[in-house]
Amino acid sequence: MVWKVIGGLLLLWLVVSVAGFVIKGLFWLAVIGGVLFVATAAIGYAGDRKKKIGSE
Repeated sequence: MVWKVIGGLLLLWLVVSVAGFVIKGLFWLAVIGGVLFVATAAIGYAGDRKKKIGSE
């Protein structure tokens, strides 16, 4: 369930980033989308890693 939410957020941030690059006046949207994409991926990776370490 958590991976579905994280995957959905990653997809959303990717769409926002692409929209920001396509629409030149919304470059700031691409920057925010990129930052949020990286942050969501890092949180998902850290949570998955934490779960794996705890299960060993």
